[in-house]
Formats: sequence, C-alpha cells, structure tokens
Amino acid sequence: MSKFIAVVKHEYRKIVLKGTFLLGTLLFPVIGACFALVPAFIFSIKGEPTRIVIVDPTNKIGMRIRENLAPDKIAARSDQAVRGAVKDMPVAQPGQMNQPPMQGQATFVFIDYNATGRSPDEIRQDLNEMAAANKIDAYLIAPSSIDSKDARFEFRSRKAGDFIASDILREVINDAVRSQRLADANINEKSVMELSRRVTIDSKSLDDKGREKDSDMLLAASFIIGLMIYITLAIYGQVIMGAVVEEKETRIAEILFSSARPYELMLGKLVGVGLAGLTQLSIWVISIAGLIGFLAVQSDLSSLFGGMPHITPLMVAYFLLYFLLGYFAYASIFALIGSVVTTVQEGGQFAFPPVMLMLIGFYFSFAVIRDPNSSLSFWVSISPFFAPMTMPVRILAETPPFWQIALSVGINVLTIAALVWLASRVYRVGMLMYGKRATLPEIWKWIRQV
Repeated sequence: MSKFIAVVKHEYRKIVLKGTFLLGTLLFPVIGACFALVPAFIFSIKGEPTRIVIVDPTNKIGMRIRENLAPDKIAARSDQAVRGAVKDMPVAQPGQMNQPPMQGQATFVFIDYNATGRSPDEIRQDLNEMAAANKIDAYLIAPSSIDSKDARFEFRSRKAGDFIASDILREVINDAVRSQRLADANINEKSVMELSRRVTIDSKSLDDKGREKDSDMLLAASFIIGLMIYITLAIYGQVIMGAVVEEKETRIAEILFSSARPYELMLGKLVGVGLAGLTQLSIWVISIAGLIGFLAVQSDLSSLFGGMPHITPLMVAYFLLYFLLGYFAYASIFALIGSVVTTVQEGGQFAFPPVMLMLIGFYFSFAVIRDPNSSLSFWVSISPFFAPMTMPVRILAETPPFWQIALSVGINVLTIAALVWLASRVYRVGMLMYGKRATLPEIWKWIRQV
C-alpha cells in the first residue's frame, strides 16, 4: 500500500508542480473566451463595399431594391438575421446568447449603367467585361415581368464567398418583389406588414420542481460542462499514454518493476494523474462559480444572471464524480495503448478510437439537452464511455431519479474495474517489450496468462 501511495504522490506532484499545469489552468478560460469573442469580432469587421449594377427593364423593382439596400435598412435586417440565427443554432457558443447585434453587415455602392437599346446578351457581355476590368464587383438583372412563374433574377458576383451580401441581397429582392406585387394589387403594404407582425413568445424551461429556467442559459451552461469534461478527459488520457510510452522508451519500467508490482504502478499512475486532473477541474469550477456569484450580487447585473440554471452543491459533486468515472475509463484505455506501442507518435495514431468515443458522447449531450427524459437520454446517460459527458448535462437540464444515477455509476464502475484489470494484464508484459508493436494474438496471450 505504501508503494502505491508513493506512486500516486509522485505522479500528482510531477504534474501539479509544473509551470505548464498553472499555465493550462489559466489558459482554458482564455481559450473559452476566445471561442466566444473571436468569431463575433471577425464578423464585425466591415469589408469593402460591393460595387453593383442593377438592370431593371420595368423601371419599378430596381428602385425598391435600391431603397432596401440603404445602409440603415441593411443594418436593421442584418441585426435581426444574426439574432435569429444565433437563437436557432442547435449548438450556440457561450457568449453568443443575447449578445449585442453584430455590425459587420454588407454595404453596396450603386454604379450607373445605361441599358437602353441593348439586348440581354449584350448587357451580360458588357457587364462581364466591366467586372473583368475591376470596374464593378457584381450585377443584378431583373426579369421583364415579376408576375411570371418563370421570372428569374440573374445575380453575378466576383465575391462568391461573401455569403452575408448574397443572403441580404436575396432577402432584399424578395421583399422588393412582394412590395411591388402588393402595390400592383392596390393593397396597402403597411397594413399587411402590421397584420403580419410577429408576436413575442416568452419561452422558458421547467425543472423537476416547477422552477423556470432560461433555455438559452441552460444550453450555454450544458455546452460548457460537456466541453470541459471532454477536453479534460482528452488531455489527461493523452498524458497517461505519454507517460507510459516514455517509461517504456527510457526503460525506467525495468527499474520500477523491481520495486513494485506492475498493477500497483499502473493504478498509482492512474490515480495520481486523475487527482491532478480533478484538481484542475475543481479550480475551474470554483472560479466560474465565484465569478458568477460575484456578478449576480451586483445590482446592475442581477437581472442578467436571473436566468442562470439552478446549480446545487450536489450537482457539482456529481459533475466531479462523473469526471473521475470518465477519466478512469479512458485513462485505462490510453494506458493499454501506451503499453502496446513503441513510440509516442505511434500511440497518437491508436488514440483516435477513444477520442472519437469521447466526441460521440459529447455530441450525444446535445440530444440530452433537447429531451432529458427521452429513452435515448436514459440509455446514453448510463452507457459506459458516454455517461461521463451525458449524465452531468442531464442532471443540469432535469435531474433524473436517483436510481438512474446510481445505476449509471454502478455500470461505469464495473466497466472501469474490467478495463483496469485488462490494462494491467497488458501493462505488466507490454512494458518490457521493445523494438516492435505487439500484435492482437500476442495481446490476447498476455491477457490469458496467469
């Protein structure tokens, strides 16, 4: 037992006392903030105005399109589109919820062009030559009749990747055509818009005790929890594999095996590194909770955090528990991989399957958010390898009955016991093999050895 504790202390100190541990602990919140802020900053950068020619044989629709492409109307349209897109995103990033509208809308500069007396083919050829000479960036040719079923607007642009300008122009054209059709039918457009005005819906979730929860904040909090567990498991699983391969390459394992049993060494390594990961995760959780608590008590910010999900100390305990379950499950797999391979580069190739399992579990968490009480949510929250990501999210969305949590923990503990036993059988032989990667028959032989 003393040897096991010594290994645990050594592995824990080796990670926690490094400067990289402190750097990683501080960098994760910064990286999370960058994921939320950098995309918004990039989209807020205004591009060059699009120089466009509008050719309208009817002399009606072109004027309406020009009016709808005015900077103030584009700004209003762009802000509304961004808010709707962010709200409807199945996986919205934290920080995008309820954010101020982006100001990176497209702008247009209208270039005059006289199409009188020219055929459609001549107009197209002339405009293509102007685009090739960099005199214009795009042109739009309206049909001779907008009432025809075959009516088609022709839009050509040198900025094929400017999806913002293309989407705005598409909506502007449809609005202009609708306005013109209403005018031709002697229908008051303002009355139609007033009658078609959307209503405001106050949408919130209800927890198991009937308390209201903000759906957007619930989605953001669930995303953060799932992402934290996924990243931490991936990082410390790779740490375990790297440490095992390093000991194998430097042949330190031969010396270690002379002083302690392979099982003690492997289990001590798993526990030591796991405690280091738990320490880092606890720092993140306490920091986030402290920051939210501080901001929530501020008088000018209390309304902003009024919709935060109700997180209890028991939920935090469950969160840390499932991190440990996930860590031991995946770390055992990574330790097994490290025992079999000969180099870290080779181990990176074999690390793809467990990383994919973690990623699948992370994606399953979004299905759990949508319906925490569905059959799918139940099965993925008790399944080995998926439960560490999905059950904490399910507990946050709507805490399931205790027997389901107990069943999930029990199944995952049994899975971990089987994985640790399996990994230790491979570890005790594989760590002393050098020069070649073990084959599957050889690994099966190691497992069967008494």
